[in-house]
Amino acid sequence: MNSSYQEFAYIYDELMNDIPYGAYIELLDLASTGVAGKKILDIGCGTGLLSTMLAEKGATVTGVDLSADMLEVAISRATSLGLAIDFIQQPMQQLEVQETYDIAVISIDSLNYLVSQHEVEETFHRIYHSLSKGGLLMFDVHSLFKMDEIFLEGPFVFDDGHITYVWQTAPGDEEYSIHSELAFFVRQENGYYKRFDEVHTQRSFSVADYARMLDRAGFTIERIFADWEDEPPTEESERIFFQVRK
Repeated sequence: MNSSYQEFAYIYDELMNDIPYGAYIELLDLASTGVAGKKILDIGCGTGLLSTMLAEKGATVTGVDLSADMLEVAISRATSLGLAIDFIQQPMQQLEVQETYDIAVISIDSLNYLVSQHEVEETFHRIYHSLSKGGLLMFDVHSLFKMDEIFLEGPFVFDDGHITYVWQTAPGDEEYSIHSELAFFVRQENGYYKRFDEVHTQRSFSVADYARMLDRAGFTIERIFADWEDEPPTEESERIFFQVRK
């Protein structure tokens, strides 16, 4: 793992301050008659923010992420909170777990880091086989409107006094993909700023394409909604949620 991504792992939580993880837990609660006592697979768990919140609610959680640096932060967080959470370093399209789970979740557009349809389909198939009968999968993705319109309104600049970044965006090589180059400047104790750079590529697919891939994996779609609201997606929705069942 490159050193810049290691730096990114340690400021990730600060950048994600505005993400309503509590709302995600409410969605899972409603869809599964509560998360307490459930076995949950948190895929693309990052630094373990959602994993620890679910464990604090009484769930038995396994977190999966590609990044060793992210998982290092997640393990430290769980340990400091006295929570017994298993963390596995795996790419989601190669998911391989020994147990079956009641719930799987891929939160905050983590699925969009898979840029080929084959990888997305393989992920759905592997999750399907990791769930018990009646098990729930919930995930969200960027809408095509966000990929093609909003992301291309950059560059974007952020500054909270501790972290500053400049985010440049351009269309990716694949349809409905975005290539992002980010320059981070993190204020040090001596007042100087340390710079590191990140490059990310994300891709999304249409709602109909995701529906077809889920159907081929064996899932039954229960609900598709948008932007944290119990409303169907519109042409200008930004985040699309899928609630599906084995």
